[in-house]
Amino acid sequence: MEDEVAGQSALEATEVMDLDEARGASDVDEPAEAVVDAVEEAEEDAEVDPLEAFREELMAKPGDWFVVHTYSGMENRVKANLENRTTSLNMEDYIHEVVVPTEEVAEIKNGQRKMVKRTVLPGYVLVRMDLTDESWAAVRHTPSVTGFVGHSHQPVPLSLREVENMLAPTVVAAAESARAAAAPAGSAAATPARKPVEVVDFAVQDSVMVVDGPFATLHATITEINADTQRVKALVEIFGRETPVELSFNQIQKV
Repeated sequence: MEDEVAGQSALEATEVMDLDEARGASDVDEPAEAVVDAVEEAEEDAEVDPLEAFREELMAKPGDWFVVHTYSGMENRVKANLENRTTSLNMEDYIHEVVVPTEEVAEIKNGQRKMVKRTVLPGYVLVRMDLTDESWAAVRHTPSVTGFVGHSHQPVPLSLREVENMLAPTVVAAAESARAAAAPAGSAAATPARKPVEVVDFAVQDSVMVVDGPFATLHATITEINADTQRVKALVEIFGRETPVELSFNQIQKV
């Protein structure tokens, strides 16, 4: 009888020990699984294509995009003036956003290479708005604005693809800057590799085809070449008017 009681006690003690071990293992597994899940979520977030996210954002925004012609070099002034007028005229429900498309380019000055922002469309500003007589007048009568592109009183909005092409350089530059800022100093992400550029024998007055960027498929005439930065200045016909732009060697090809 005593042997049976002793055996039963030993069995119960073993079961309690096994239960405690199982609980301990469970406590260890749960945090480990949480870490794995967090890493996977972070990887998924890191793999989000900024351009794809930008497309989805464009589709969800209210209003249409219109191109406004400005005096060259006054794009940022027009943006600030129009934003102030939108507030002072209580047009926030109709004029939603004013954008000066920009891109980051390499500039060499005094032997030092640095990245600078330049306008993609000199002389133009993009405005996202609901077109009414009042909103049209608010934009049209902004200082340094010369008019809407297209029919002056009934401008035609851009397609989403056209907006995407014009704003893509800004989106990509912002994504690269954010990635570099978040990465540890000296890491590959902090200093992203540039695409190799093939040096081509271009000449001033050459007619070229733009093969990459917001002006892809357009013809351009080279007006200036900078071999150090591997960029050219060229005239591209945009909205019926020749507009000076800067392009890298790998964005153009001879025709």
